[in-house]
Amino acid sequence: MFRIFRGFSLSLLVLAGAGAATAAENRGAVTNLPLPRFVSMKASEGNVRRGPSLTHRIDWVYKRRGMPLEVTAEHGHWRRVRDRDGAGGWVHYSLLSGVRTVLVEEDMLKLHQRADLNSPVTAMLELGVVADLGECTVSACELSAGGFEGWAPKTALWGVDADEVRE
Repeated sequence: MFRIFRGFSLSLLVLAGAGAATAAENRGAVTNLPLPRFVSMKASEGNVRRGPSLTHRIDWVYKRRGMPLEVTAEHGHWRRVRDRDGAGGWVHYSLLSGVRTVLVEEDMLKLHQRADLNSPVTAMLELGVVADLGECTVSACELSAGGFEGWAPKTALWGVDADEVRE
């Protein structure tokens, strides 16, 4: 039986095993990239397995291209990922992309013209929208989705760290 993930659940993300180590201290054994780190689904469908091989059972299937995921471990060509609900498993690296996206966690999220969240609103995004991630300041990120662009507060997004700044 497959669990079809659509990305619209409102449950809280539980970070299992969060310790004192920071992402800068943890590096993937295969890629030497930081762990954990955010990526997105390159494929429109991807099997999530119990372990890092084709012989492991498929627990469910991600069904949304561009879905942001957090890589928490690496083993050969496999990446252990988790979604915004904390559910996860092992995915083949070819199904993932380094292109950054975020999941909107606030209904009717206002996109502003500038990083100043008091600037005029250019558009509004519904809960569950997957948006491309651009620049980020300490408190806001530039997003684009459905032909609309603007800035939104980080607190309304999943797929970007609270202290992450992007240029």
